[in-house]
Amino acid sequence: MSIVVEGALVLVLAGISAIIVALAVKLFRGAADRDNRTDDARIVQELYQGLSRLEQRVESLETILTDRRREERNE
Repeated sequence: MSIVVEGALVLVLAGISAIIVALAVKLFRGAADRDNRTDDARIVQELYQGLSRLEQRVESLETILTDRRREERNE
């Protein structure tokens, strides 16, 4: 695998790990804080948006790699 693909995989795994850690922290804080539910919803939405942007970046990197490989084969 190339460095870019490996880097993209590391970013995806880091994003998934961040979500898991954030959810674990929320679970251990306790469910009694009902006032924080709006904050929790906002945080989850921000995480989702961040992961969506990360996915777009990974797809862009994959496209760049595919194009470069085609160019190298044609030369």
